[in-house]
Amino acid sequence: MKFSINPALFNLKFFLYGFILFIGFYTFKSCSNDEPKPLLNESTFLSDNYKFGYNFNNFNIVYDTIQKGDSFGEILEKNKLVYPKIHYIAEATKEVFDIRQLRIGKPYIMLFSKDGSDQPLVFIYQQNKIEYLVVEFCDTIKAYQQRKPIKIVEKEAFGVIESSLSETMEAQGLPVQLIYEMSDDIYAWTIDFFRLQKGDSFKVIYKQRFVEDSIYAGIERIDAAYFEHKGEPIYAFDFITPESKTSTDYYDLSGKSLQKAFLKSPIKFSRISSRYNLNRRIALYGNRVRPHKGTDFAAPVGTPILATANGTVVESTRRGGNGKYVKIRHNATYSTQYLHMSRRLVNVGDFVKQGDVIGKVGMTGNTSGPHVCYRFWKNGRQVDPFLQKLPDAKALPDKYKTEFLAYIAPLKQRLDSIN
Repeated sequence: MKFSINPALFNLKFFLYGFILFIGFYTFKSCSNDEPKPLLNESTFLSDNYKFGYNFNNFNIVYDTIQKGDSFGEILEKNKLVYPKIHYIAEATKEVFDIRQLRIGKPYIMLFSKDGSDQPLVFIYQQNKIEYLVVEFCDTIKAYQQRKPIKIVEKEAFGVIESSLSETMEAQGLPVQLIYEMSDDIYAWTIDFFRLQKGDSFKVIYKQRFVEDSIYAGIERIDAAYFEHKGEPIYAFDFITPESKTSTDYYDLSGKSLQKAFLKSPIKFSRISSRYNLNRRIALYGNRVRPHKGTDFAAPVGTPILATANGTVVESTRRGGNGKYVKIRHNATYSTQYLHMSRRLVNVGDFVKQGDVIGKVGMTGNTSGPHVCYRFWKNGRQVDPFLQKLPDAKALPDKYKTEFLAYIAPLKQRLDSIN
């Protein structure tokens, strides 16, 4: 079979393609060379007239947010850009940002010319409070990501527990992130936050990030903390060694890591609905003794379940009253099991690290409500994890002790002076 090309049709297609290219480049050149270019330095951001490196007085401005179903091309088309130009813009942008990653609810800004043509010139997408994407369509296409200048402010806080850590800290207007880092990162291994006592207290020295001087942008780091639980003071100091590089680890006054071999809970900010109890009686079964060899943590369906320590998955299945569950062997002495999952996210043979998500809370098997039943084995026998003296993590190497003690001395003095 032979194919032939109609010369007239070929010439027409070639002409249309060239015309599209011409239109695309022509629209780039229609932008005035006198439009201001970004002035990305700290003084620029401190002026009320400058935002994201532009003098907003020189533009007509449209503020909007990403809506469900929006795409980058549709946003540009909605703002008076034609397809050939949209294609070139998209091609140039993908080198610095995946435009498919636009998130619903995130704000964006369109800057338009004030010369009467109302031509769109700049697209600004705010990824978060600090980072943003800029795409210029003036003269040539430019796409780059930028960060707003960040101001670090050091702060101190203290409180006395009345009911829970979160309620005490929220009552003071402290950042939610600070609550999570105190309970889940620093003291997750050493304090049972489900058994705090009225009168327990805390102190903390931390740094906050701010953009544009007043917009809160998260916790930079917690330098030092103090928690008094059941009359026992527990200090925590953030100290980075050459081996740890930038990873955070907290040590007590003697240089002993606060990170234990096991987390206290497989769920963040849950509550214990039923404890380990070998003498439990259940009315539903005629008030007979039905031992409960696990600890139940109540949480909504779908809440992530965390491995409480490093180990290898030895069971991941569904069976009887246990429902969907995962069992992890940590070493020759310890194993843990997590029951009633809605989803299992690991398979037999997988190695998991402490804090990895291994499943989701559910109601499979024999259960009256959504929770995870956490079971703990020591030498093949189920025990109460809260009554075990569990192994500690490694202490700070001796070669860093002198430097560590010198580093924490002024921080401890400051913590002790917070009243």
